[in-house]
Amino acid sequence: MNLTIKQTIALDLLEDDITTEIIFGGGAGSAKSFLGCYWVLKNCLKYTGCRYLIGRSKLKSLKETTLNSLFDVCKLQGLVPNEHFNYNQQSGVIKFFNGSEIILKDLFTYPSDPNFDSLGSLEITGAFIDECNQVSEKAWLIVKSRIRYKLDEFDIIPKILGTCNPSKNWVYSEFYKKSNDGSLEQYKRFIQALVTDNPYISQHYIDSLHTLDQASKERLLFGNWDYDSDPSTLLSFDQILDLFTNKHVSPDPTKKAITADIAMQGADKLVITYWNGFIAEQINVIPKSDGPGVITAIENMSNTYGVPKSRIVYDADGVGSFVGGFLQGAKAFHNGGKALNNENYKNLKTQCIYKFCERASSSGYYIKDLRYKQDIIVELEQLKRCNMDNDTGKLEVIGKDQIKQIIGHSPDFSDSLIMREYLELKQPFFFV
Repeated sequence: MNLTIKQTIALDLLEDDITTEIIFGGGAGSAKSFLGCYWVLKNCLKYTGCRYLIGRSKLKSLKETTLNSLFDVCKLQGLVPNEHFNYNQQSGVIKFFNGSEIILKDLFTYPSDPNFDSLGSLEITGAFIDECNQVSEKAWLIVKSRIRYKLDEFDIIPKILGTCNPSKNWVYSEFYKKSNDGSLEQYKRFIQALVTDNPYISQHYIDSLHTLDQASKERLLFGNWDYDSDPSTLLSFDQILDLFTNKHVSPDPTKKAITADIAMQGADKLVITYWNGFIAEQINVIPKSDGPGVITAIENMSNTYGVPKSRIVYDADGVGSFVGGFLQGAKAFHNGGKALNNENYKNLKTQCIYKFCERASSSGYYIKDLRYKQDIIVELEQLKRCNMDNDTGKLEVIGKDQIKQIIGHSPDFSDSLIMREYLELKQPFFFV
């Protein structure tokens, strides 16, 4: 095998006695998938009866891309299908002549299995997650927790390898950024990989990368993790990350509050946030809530934390319109309602988004509950201005339908968070 220098460095880390988590990431064409497949295959041949996982966000993509890379590596190693290994498409398991196995896994965060209980009984020797920036941090950690199969027998330590292109998510904050500032944990390593590190790539491919738009070129050609291509964003990625570490924000028991984004019947989730001042201390998620379930969940949180009804804000659009009849005194939030105080916003929701981002950019919020950190980051990244060239009109943000198309679901977390600003606006009909 003719490995690149970067691949050789990665393999050395994958075979040491210290490193347990490795990210090999950067530009396109840097043979990332090839590295992961080679490492898994090498171990399957070396350790008789081992069991490795190859995962990706969607199994369909894995079979169309990563699996083909694995078969290419098998061919280069002289392994013949149905002689040295057998692939069962239905079970997604590849079995080798020596009893070793590779399990192909879908690692998408489905609403029906947010905690990956489907992986609960899994025992593996190691794992490779391709395009790991497309899976959640929870998926990464759950897979890591399942690496225990025959480790002592083989005298090896748990190893998980992730490969990806630059992306502003948990991979950026937990690996790239920490590696740059010297705070990366000893058992973790980040290796920057570029297309120019791969002497076997076609020049035509590199030429095609040069024709991409500037943002894509920064990511895929230059492997730039700090690209900032969208001037419409209301919060920078660093400001979003700061929300989870702003421990200087003091609790304020006089400003306890609850904000509830009530999903339409049959939708993914109801998100209820308990606030102690500007600290989001508790975020509860209830899948597919019905009417009575919504009321019970809000009342339980209100009773638990002693939040008066006048400090509860709920999304009153759609199915949420019934809540007021059961929670007398709670504040109805109408997204399309008129902006308050004669301020120049398209509607009330836009006003609260801008106010939330202003306070967040000044380090005025602290999201203490970290359970849904990655989901929140994804949604807050979509808080963006639109029609920026309109100098005379009202301030606007991109709509909910557009956000749904981008992230694949309703932005329920960010909707619950931005409603906190409603209680800070001066309104003639209630005191704050």
